[in-house]
Amino acid sequence: MKTSDAYLSFVQWSPAERAYVAYCPNLFPAGGVCHGANAVEAFKHLQEIVEDTIATAKSKRLKLPPPRTRPMREVEVVM
Repeated sequence: MKTSDAYLSFVQWSPAERAYVAYCPNLFPAGGVCHGANAVEAFKHLQEIVEDTIATAKSKRLKLPPPRTRPMREVEVVM
């Protein structure tokens, strides 16, 4: 597992910006960090930013914030 895998990344459509906005709340708590014409483009760009942020922090011996956002738990469907 890569260090970046511990940090959840999100992509959502922003009607106000008329673009997909990608963000990683634990590394970038201020909000959206990149945009894309489609969700895949935005996600790929975000992953580059996350990987670069982690590499820079490691090279400068900076402490990374702990991953605090957890994925949703499995949902049990009751019928």
